[in-house]
Amino acid sequence: MSVTTQLTAPNLTIKAANGITYAYRRFGNTDRAVPPLLFLQHFRGNLDNWHPVLVDAIASEREVILLDNAGVGGSTGTTPRTVSAMAHDALAFVDAAGITRADVLGFSLGGFVAQELTLIRRQLVRRLVLAGTGPQGGRGMHGFPTEQVYESALRDEPTGEDLLSLFFEPTPSSLAKGEEFLQAIFSREADRDQPVSLAARDAQLDAITAWGIPDASRLNRLAGITQPTLVANGDHDVMVPTSNSALLVEHLPNARLSLYPGAGHGFLFQCPAEFADEVNLFLG
Repeated sequence: MSVTTQLTAPNLTIKAANGITYAYRRFGNTDRAVPPLLFLQHFRGNLDNWHPVLVDAIASEREVILLDNAGVGGSTGTTPRTVSAMAHDALAFVDAAGITRADVLGFSLGGFVAQELTLIRRQLVRRLVLAGTGPQGGRGMHGFPTEQVYESALRDEPTGEDLLSLFFEPTPSSLAKGEEFLQAIFSREADRDQPVSLAARDAQLDAITAWGIPDASRLNRLAGITQPTLVANGDHDVMVPTSNSALLVEHLPNARLSLYPGAGHGFLFQCPAEFADEVNLFLG
């Protein structure tokens, strides 16, 4: 019997009440009575940018849902310029798909959206995974930390070298894993997702920058996220400084921190099998 994987799962679409048609992939183990895991993607990422090893290992335990939010990849509509609006767009998809209970994994910008979504619709989310991300008003998050990061992140036609510099450490072992990641995300040949437009890039950048405006009072909002939360990152994140992971755990009532040594922002792509094991264990 053939098994559906990240490389073979069809691109599905569904039209929500807000008029947007969302592109997504939904597959995995439906034999267990557990909620699906909704994946919320990083800046300029689409359905193809999730590491197949990570997704498939989690899908072996539960159903997974990979989402292109409004205006991203194969989804219609316009990408919002605030994280709150992005969360409402994701919830419009959730409602259209008939999902009443879910676990949520948000990576980077997707982690911002995951936090906001959980605050808006607290009864929806059972457990939360926040990867390579930070709280609203956190440390060193008002835009990207350095000009080098800006240059690589915003290039009109990003290269493999840009992705390696943003997600991986400049060490032989990390870069070797980075090369494996690049091969993996381009190994799907048929029915690939649509690229993320420059307009979506610019809107996402505005949302990221506004989310990171220094404001310690915003940290108090995290008290509203009482769900069990796994906060994870590499020990040297150049896009969302790793200190923000500790800040999340400090202010979330029910969170634990997991740091991957010798890894950066893309730790979950450098250590996809290990992180999948940790996520599966955490979700139960």
